[in-house]
Amino acid sequence: MDRLWLGFGAGFGLLGVALGAFGAHALKAQLEPRMLDIFETGVRYQMYHALALILLAALAGHLPEGPAAWAGRLFVAGIVLFSGSLYVLAVSGVTWLGAITPMGGVCFLAAWALLLVAAVRG
Repeated sequence: MDRLWLGFGAGFGLLGVALGAFGAHALKAQLEPRMLDIFETGVRYQMYHALALILLAALAGHLPEGPAAWAGRLFVAGIVLFSGSLYVLAVSGVTWLGAITPMGGVCFLAAWALLLVAAVRG
């Protein structure tokens, strides 16, 4: 399980750096400042949670597998839903996608809560 979360964390970290560079260089001239801020928020939260996945991988052997595994799944879902919806919203301007973003935020909150449960039980 620890290699899985390390792989997801490293992959999302790599993608976050690439998207951050893309936003700073290619999109800066293409997007209005508000949309660029939205894109950058997606990158920032993706990077935070990529690091959380790497931390989860490092601690996996010391935590109860059930809550820790669900935390990892929810971190991944949160990145896809929260950051992914912000990327598409910023680039496309399709505002109804903003309704998906809070679902990703709830995934992040639940993942952190489960990590807390794993820490208390571990």
